Amino acid sequence: MRLTMYTDYSLRVLIYLGTKEDGKLTTIQEISDAYHISKNHLMKVTFELGKAGFIETVRGRGGGIRLADRPENINVGMVVRRMEEDFHLVECFSSETNTCPISPICGLRGVLGRALHAYLAVLDEYNLQDLLFNKDALRDLLRT
Repeated sequence: MRLTMYTDYSLRVLIYLGTKEDGKLTTIQEISDAYHISKNHLMKVTFELGKAGFIETVRGRGGGIRLADRPENINVGMVVRRMEEDFHLVECFSSETNTCPISPICGLRGVLGRALHAYLAVLDEYNLQDLLFNKDALRDLLRT
């Protein structure tokens, strides 16, 4: 299983915001500079993170973004589920596009389904605070 860059960037934004002091606003440009990621990509990511309720956006002069909740309340599994388009590991996971002739009797779908469930279950065990155990080192690397 591989996460999309969109989800990767989403998690990075949350980690960056998690290194900030409570309530301090950050700009998308700051995050773009820290990670060397396109500002345009991050604008799309932060828009979706805002819609999902993971971050707050403050418009206008002096505006920016910040976490909408405490890091311990932001579950990694929920972020991944929200940001990923789909979890169709193989063709037969999608009833709409599946054309595999052996899918009615194939055991692969069940095996991969269990693996996906286990993968998401592990992510559900962690919250953003768990990813910030080395907050000072992160701040140094990101220069926040």
